[in-house]
Amino acid sequence: MNKFNFKNAIGITALEAKMDDFTYKKHSHQEYSIGVTLKGIQGYHLKGERKQSYQNGVMFFNPEENHDGMSNGVQGLEYIMLYIKPEQLLEATNQKHMVQFKEPIVYNNKIAQNILQLANSIFNGSDDVICYEHFQNLVDGLKIDTYYDEFNVDNVKLKLAKDIIKNNVSTSFKLDFICSELNLSKYQFIRFFKQQTGITTYQYYINYKAEVAKHIIEKSKDVYLAIAECAFVDLAHLNKVFKYRYGVTAYQYMSKLK
Repeated sequence: MNKFNFKNAIGITALEAKMDDFTYKKHSHQEYSIGVTLKGIQGYHLKGERKQSYQNGVMFFNPEENHDGMSNGVQGLEYIMLYIKPEQLLEATNQKHMVQFKEPIVYNNKIAQNILQLANSIFNGSDDVICYEHFQNLVDGLKIDTYYDEFNVDNVKLKLAKDIIKNNVSTSFKLDFICSELNLSKYQFIRFFKQQTGITTYQYYINYKAEVAKHIIEKSKDVYLAIAECAFVDLAHLNKVFKYRYGVTAYQYMSKLK
């Protein structure tokens, strides 16, 4: 049996997941994803390496880090995740530059408890002030590094490509336009993007569309607005893309937010 429970508070999405046989396809998030493995073994691939988080393992995913996910134990998998917007984490850390978590998995009981306290506050519908206090406790207990993108031509081209994709999420994917803006052939661009990110250009486009649709649903409680704004073909198309990333359909996700 696979169960995914979502709830939002103070701009943070909490996920409680129980999995027997579900597998996430490779995807990424625009937010930071921070979580705790409660039961079983959580397996995934990150930056070309296979990772395993055992019970009480604390997992960190930086924005746009591509990963998949699966249960690696016969006893099933249970875990908690928090999805935190970059600007919100930046404000809470009082940093001026993007925060980067270098270790994908740590075993730290204090951090794990802070994550669970915040998640429990969100799921229990606690007052916002309580959630903010638990969030600040979590942030204060983290080892924070700042990250600076090395300025080079490849990084500039990759950022431009991502910006073009993000700015055209409400339209169909236009490979010719991106290639002309970067002065690359289609084959050069496809090869370049996958070398830099580990996923195809179209996968990035679909992942980002699903991310935007998720935020629209959170704000409007309207899956059909998300379909229209993100240029999905229909509800079935959105549901299929959504389930690969979040374990539930877009409509199920909306229902859990009410």
